[in-house]
Amino acid sequence: MKLYLQLSASLLLLATLLPFVRSDYWTFRVAEFPRLQKFFLGLVVLGWYAAVMSVASWLDWSVVLLLVAMLAYLAWQVYPFTPFAPKQLIKTRIINADRTLSLMMWNVYQYNHNAARFLRLVQKVDSDVILLAETDLWWQENVRSLEEKYPHLVHVPLENTYGMLLYSKLPLLEAKVHYLVEEGIPSIHAKIQLRSTEEVQLFCIHPTPPVPQENPRSTERDKELLLIAELAKTSTKPVVVCGDLNDVAWSYTTDLFQKMSGLLDPRRGRGFFNTFHAKIPFLRFPLDHVFCSTDFTLIKVARLQNSGSDHFPIYIKLQYEPKAVLVHDEPQPTAEEEQIAQEKIEKETRDEGPATE
Repeated sequence: MKLYLQLSASLLLLATLLPFVRSDYWTFRVAEFPRLQKFFLGLVVLGWYAAVMSVASWLDWSVVLLLVAMLAYLAWQVYPFTPFAPKQLIKTRIINADRTLSLMMWNVYQYNHNAARFLRLVQKVDSDVILLAETDLWWQENVRSLEEKYPHLVHVPLENTYGMLLYSKLPLLEAKVHYLVEEGIPSIHAKIQLRSTEEVQLFCIHPTPPVPQENPRSTERDKELLLIAELAKTSTKPVVVCGDLNDVAWSYTTDLFQKMSGLLDPRRGRGFFNTFHAKIPFLRFPLDHVFCSTDFTLIKVARLQNSGSDHFPIYIKLQYEPKAVLVHDEPQPTAEEEQIAQEKIEKETRDEGPATE
């Protein structure tokens, strides 16, 4: 039994150490995802190992100390997303309806055909903006009723699981579809006109994940995130970035994205809001994200009920408050992080010539 536990501890330690290798290869990047799972499995192995130890040898104490160090590191990694940590985005004190923006985002899972269930959820939530990812022509046709209530839209239906449909009650200005890194992987850029007539810059993205069946490396995903970070940083408007980033909230790349963009994560200090995998409770990660600039405050953020996808929808309601920049700490990169970000942007990708339309 002790040998099996030692092997289990070794595998957990290896899985914890793999993300320290900054390679873009999928083995190292995917190892960043299950930090909560590694933490709970580590607790089980540590408790079990302590229970079977009789006369402890130096190897036993080494295993115990390494497991304790691993658990401390993993706890430190996920702590910012617990309710015990400081909140990165402050809550709204007084609601000004003209400056609010609510957004519902959902990766539908292209082969899920339960559109009716989703439409019932839309009626219940009643958000200003809806972003749907993994949408093909079937989804475009079967949620067409949304257009009555959401007349402003951008449709990019694709059969490659990277289509997007954007619906808005509020006017969408200068809406464009871009292919920043890979052909067939779109992003939507648009300005949303609030009821106050002030404008918010919106970026909707869904880069490829670093998994063998999709992309064996994270180069393209990382590059797209950092290109969006550049656009967000230089925007003269308040900014919201949303989408299925195919990356977890605590990864090195997401942290670098925040520092390069200066955007805030509403989940920090509130919870994990794990959106994937909706059908496997133990294997859940926060893959669907909403980030905003420091001139916003939070009214509400929630994970919504599943409508047949492998992702849960997520809902957020923000309020534009220019004075909020005085109380928020904007993430800032070090000189070394700026250099790393630039190197990632300049890396060669699978598509030599990115196209924009």
